[in-house]
Amino acid sequence: MHTERDAMETNIHQRFKGYDRIMGSISWLLIALVALDIKLMPTDHSSLIFLAIFCILLFLYNINARYGLLSHRYSQFKTFVDLMVFLAFIIAVCWYTGRITSPFMSLIYLVLMATALTQGRRITYLMAGLAITSYILLASDELREFYNLTRILELFPYMLIAHLGAMLAGETENARREVERLSLTDDVTGMHNMRNFFMLSDIQEKLAKRYGRHYAICMLDADGLKAINDEHGHLAGTELIRQVAAMISANIRCSDICARYGGDEFVIMFNEARKEEVAATVQRIITGMATTPFPFESEYLTTTISAGLADYPGDGNDIKSVMANADTAMYNSKRSGKNRLTIYGKAGSHTS
Repeated sequence: MHTERDAMETNIHQRFKGYDRIMGSISWLLIALVALDIKLMPTDHSSLIFLAIFCILLFLYNINARYGLLSHRYSQFKTFVDLMVFLAFIIAVCWYTGRITSPFMSLIYLVLMATALTQGRRITYLMAGLAITSYILLASDELREFYNLTRILELFPYMLIAHLGAMLAGETENARREVERLSLTDDVTGMHNMRNFFMLSDIQEKLAKRYGRHYAICMLDADGLKAINDEHGHLAGTELIRQVAAMISANIRCSDICARYGGDEFVIMFNEARKEEVAATVQRIITGMATTPFPFESEYLTTTISAGLADYPGDGNDIKSVMANADTAMYNSKRSGKNRLTIYGKAGSHTS
């Protein structure tokens, strides 16, 4: 569904925008550490020149990535490029500050953990391979010594950090998705909650205003919830709400947006449609609910639905005003005898 995909892309954009700020902070931290090393540690003249050049290059890259041509391109690939630049910078600095004995060697762990948290398992293992290769390169003057057990064991922290980081990142991502799902869906029906509805409908409203499109809003309310709760208990009322949600989902398009408004009330946004064009769809929902008993314990229960329809731009200039008019039409349905649809703005309009 386009609206959900757009919302997902927006969420991903916001997440990598946050990562981008972190990458910028890491850049300044690396530059500051190397500058401090230049100031405090004894360094020969040629090494000093190279370290200064590396700092200048990272400074220019960070300015471009954060404030220049790449400043608004937030993506996983950009974060990956940042991490590759950081790894190259650290290895280059280590080369001129003691190689494998450099005080900057431990910063490779920072790159590995950042990769695990932002790139996923495969890229993390790739980065670990690059880190190990870089370590071997830095130890190239000690190849004979490298093959003893001590040198081999020095490689294990890189592999361990990468593996644990990848596993933790996977668990963190699963937890994040579950929290995101719970924050955007209604726990009884599995439909969108109103927070998610307004987020998705805002996208469609902007498209409608930009391209001169229509959309219709339908408000629906189950007529018999209180009676069922009083006679059969609140679990029966909860089942009624689920059945209404299922009936709605079975009759609307995948491009439409439906949410539980609260209690036994629901709202549907029909994209690129006028209210007259979707009246038959709403009527199917009303008829289907009235003629389809649902099981609860050892009985079959029935209920009816009252609905109201309004559309943009005829019945309001924004989503909230159209919703308010659809809500007014819905209450007209209830006052007119329930189990019917009322179309806003049409005097006496209802369909039983």
